[in-house]
Amino acid sequence: MARDSMLVVVPDPASPELARTLDMAGYAWKATAPDDTANEHEPVGGWAGAVVDLTVDADAAWSFLRAIRKQHDHHVAVMLLVGGGQLPDLEHRDELFDDFCLTPFHPAELEARLRHLLATEIDLHRADLVEYGELTLNLETYQAAIAGRPLDMTYMEYELLKFLAQNPGKVFTREMLLSRVWGYEYYGGARTVDVHVRRLRAKLGEEYANLIQTVRSVGYRFGQSRWDT
Repeated sequence: MARDSMLVVVPDPASPELARTLDMAGYAWKATAPDDTANEHEPVGGWAGAVVDLTVDADAAWSFLRAIRKQHDHHVAVMLLVGGGQLPDLEHRDELFDDFCLTPFHPAELEARLRHLLATEIDLHRADLVEYGELTLNLETYQAAIAGRPLDMTYMEYELLKFLAQNPGKVFTREMLLSRVWGYEYYGGARTVDVHVRRLRAKLGEEYANLIQTVRSVGYRFGQSRWDT
């Protein structure tokens, strides 16, 4: 995968809040441990940027960042996630990161910081549209259309459809969708997902309702899996 489209996230697994923020912002990313396994997953053109959480294992994270700076001939833009008590640790290490964000972070703040940090690396190349067949979603205007027909959706209906359309063929449980789209603290429960899926199918219309498929006893899948084609 080209360098202009993939972030590396350290450590693995990424926190639910970080995963949801990156997904909602439209970034492609890969979580990895802060060791040599990161090299195994690196795209051919290299990482476009890195989001490194110091709150999990700071020593391992700093070692990872020193390795990135030493091993890569291009500059990998680095965003650090730090706890308030770790701010003194940033002194005299400016060469290892480009920006930092305190945790717990607000998703809008982190997304804005990433957009600014990665403007020349990713945002100039990242598509403003998500397209799947006759479906088009505009990430800037929050507008969507199917076969040229505008879709009148609520904010969360749009966010759910956007997440699904950005991950075609993948099966998500209701709990996973709640985590990635609503956040873990959402009080509505799994039934909230069912209600939004039903409303989305109705708005897509009979011809396109099957874009969102029910996977029995598991959850939902958008579009076709690679075994269906």
